[in-house]
Amino acid sequence: MNLRELLGIAWQGILSNKLRSGLTVLGIVIGIASVITLLGIGQGAKLEAEKQVQSLGVNLIYVRPGAANLSSISQGQGSAATLTYDDAQAIRENCPAVEDVAAQYNSAFQVQRGEQNTSTSVVATEPSYTDIRNFFPAKGRFFSLNDLKEAARVCVLGETTANNLFFDENPLRKQVLIRGELFDVIGVMEHKGVTQMMDMDDQIFIPLSTGYATLVGLNAVTGKQVKSILVRAKEGEDMQAQFQITNLLRLRHNIQSPDADDFTLRTQADIMQTAQSITGVFSLLLGATAGISLLVGGIGIMNIMLVSVTERTKEIGIRKAIGAKYSQILSQFVIEAVVMSVTGGILGIGVGLAGASALSQFAQWTTVVTPSSVLLSFFVSLAIGLFFGIYPARKAAKLDPIVALRSE
Repeated sequence: MNLRELLGIAWQGILSNKLRSGLTVLGIVIGIASVITLLGIGQGAKLEAEKQVQSLGVNLIYVRPGAANLSSISQGQGSAATLTYDDAQAIRENCPAVEDVAAQYNSAFQVQRGEQNTSTSVVATEPSYTDIRNFFPAKGRFFSLNDLKEAARVCVLGETTANNLFFDENPLRKQVLIRGELFDVIGVMEHKGVTQMMDMDDQIFIPLSTGYATLVGLNAVTGKQVKSILVRAKEGEDMQAQFQITNLLRLRHNIQSPDADDFTLRTQADIMQTAQSITGVFSLLLGATAGISLLVGGIGIMNIMLVSVTERTKEIGIRKAIGAKYSQILSQFVIEAVVMSVTGGILGIGVGLAGASALSQFAQWTTVVTPSSVLLSFFVSLAIGLFFGIYPARKAAKLDPIVALRSE
C-alpha cells in the first residue's frame, strides 16, 4: 500500500465524522494562531524598544553623579553633587574619542502662562544637546551659543508642555513664567514620545547659563553643579571614550581606587541590552502562553484518535485479517493525525497573520511576524501530529485481529 492510498484512507477516516474532526482541527488552529500572533507582538515590542533606544541618539554615553548617603542610607545614583560644568568642559577638551558634550541640570518647576499652568521638567543644557540626542525643534529654533553666553531668557517647549499651556495657539514669540521668571518661547520640539527614561515631550529647555542665573543658582561647594553629562563618542570609539572619560574624572576628583568612583557611566549599548532582556522575557511569556494552547490542541488530537481506534476496532480487525501489516495500520493512523494537525497548522498560520495585521491596524500595536516564526509554527503542528498520533496508532496496530473481529 503506497502513500497515496494511505492518505486516501486517512481522509476517509477524518471525513467520516466531520464535526469531531473539525473541532479537533480548530484546537490546533487556535494554538498556532496564538503562537503567530503572540510572537508577532513580542517581536514588535522588541523592535519598538530598539527604536526608542536608537531615538535617544547615536554612540551615547551618560555620565551621572554618584549616590549621596543620608544617615548611611543611599539616596540612589545621581543624588550626589559630584559633577560640575567644568568636568563637562574638561571631557570636551581632553578626550580625543569624544565628538561632542552637553552638560545638563534638570529639575521640576511650575510653569505658568496666563491662567494655565503645569508642572514639568525644566532642562538647562547646551546647544549641542539637539545633535547629541537627535532631538530637534519642529517650530522655531533651539537656543544658540550666543544665547548661552548671554544667559538669554529664552526657552524651547516640548510638544506636551506646549499643548498644556497654549492648546492650539502658536506659542512662538510669547512668554511663560518659570518659577516667577519670564522666558520668551523661541521654539517647540518635535514629537519624541515616552522612552524608558522619561516623557521626552513633557520638558522645557533653557540655556544652562540662564538656569544657573535664574532658577537653580550655584552650589556653594561645587559651584556649577550638573545633574548629568551627555557625551557622544566618535564612530567606533565608544570603548576608548569610556576609558578616557573615566580616567579623566578620577584624576580631576582625586580618586585613587575604582571602588571610590563618585560617578557612573552608562552607554547606549547597556540600555539596549536592558531593553532586550525585558522584551525577551516578555516574548518568552507570550510564547509559553501560546504553547499551552498548542499542548491542549495536541491532547485533543490524541483523545480523538483514541476514540477513533475504539470505534473502528472491527475495521482494523478486517484489514489485518486480509493481510494488512503492522506498519500499514500504524501509518494509517499516524497520517490521519498528521493530516488533521498540519491542516490546523496551515489554517492557524493564516489566522495568526490576519490577527497580527488586525492588531497592528486597529489597535495600533507594532507586530512583526518573521518567516522563522511561521516555519516554526508549521513544523510544530507537524510534530504535534506525529507525537500525539503515535500512541493511538500503535494501539490500533497492535490489536489482535481475532479479538478485533469479535468486538461490537
